Amino acid sequence: MSAYDRRSFLRTLGAASAAVAGSSVLAPVARAQTAQYKLKYAHNLAVAHPLNIRAKQAADAIRKDTNGRVELQIFPNGQMGSDTDMLSQVRSGAIDFLTQGGVVLSTLAPVSAINGIGFAFNDYNQVWAAMDGELGAHIRQAISKVGLVAMDKPWDNGFRHITSSVKPVQTPADLKGLKIRVPVSPLWTSMFKAFDSAPTSVNFSEAYSALQTKVVDAEENPLALIETGRFFEVQKYCSLTRHIWDGFWFLGNARSWGNLPLDLQTIVAKHLNAAAVAERADIAAMNGQLETSLKSHGMVFNQPDTQPFRAVLKKSGFYGQWRKAYGDEAWSLLEKYTQKLA
Repeated sequence: MSAYDRRSFLRTLGAASAAVAGSSVLAPVARAQTAQYKLKYAHNLAVAHPLNIRAKQAADAIRKDTNGRVELQIFPNGQMGSDTDMLSQVRSGAIDFLTQGGVVLSTLAPVSAINGIGFAFNDYNQVWAAMDGELGAHIRQAISKVGLVAMDKPWDNGFRHITSSVKPVQTPADLKGLKIRVPVSPLWTSMFKAFDSAPTSVNFSEAYSALQTKVVDAEENPLALIETGRFFEVQKYCSLTRHIWDGFWFLGNARSWGNLPLDLQTIVAKHLNAAAVAERADIAAMNGQLETSLKSHGMVFNQPDTQPFRAVLKKSGFYGQWRKAYGDEAWSLLEKYTQKLA
């Protein structure tokens, strides 16, 4: 992300995150010189993102409450490589912690992507009940089997929405034939195929160019990434479809975690989980600010009824396909918090 994008994003936070960021947004974390445990934490978000801000606050609190014994060193903005690179590093122990979403993590623990089932969640009340409840516990158990430890509280990336240069998406029929960029994810690709769209897997770093050159006419992302990706320059419409909720697990290398005494594990987990809850509130507060900002750039918003989209996915067999893939236990836990899907 360019320096301009970081400044633009920081301005967009406005009143919603001013109290969070203050003068500490770009300030380095003060480091204890005699730390007994130096833990490297990497992520791919900008320094001005609430995740990074809250992680810095957690690092300060951890250092203070452990009397300087634990130092959490933060490497933001993809400094340690791509998502796949960082996942390999945390598994090998080259880094100790990573925040990662279900799409990439599902290459190791497939069920970690179940929150990406299309149009499953109506709102954040359902999301946090599920992810802080039995569904989240089920996912964490699966993660523990691949040499990783997941903190109890997932962090928020936001609900994903569809932008387009050709038309707003008001009904499922508007998706038919639409050339849309999606992340490299079989789950998300299959969802758009169920709508008879023309999904194309493109890395986020190449999405703007693909939109600009009309390789695709549409894309889908949370509002924060629509803003920071400057997609408003090449997209006219933003449809608040809320088709997928996307978040991050705070993951640790199991060996590194096990090397921490139990009293220090308790302190680290306490502050990381508290930071996750605070970051959720930051993202929720930001969304209204971001919609206002995107409108000022000329984007036109609409909010479709999501029930017809669910009906199409059910009729197409999408839900049945992924219920079989994830298994009855995981699917039942998902539906415990959502309406009946399949």
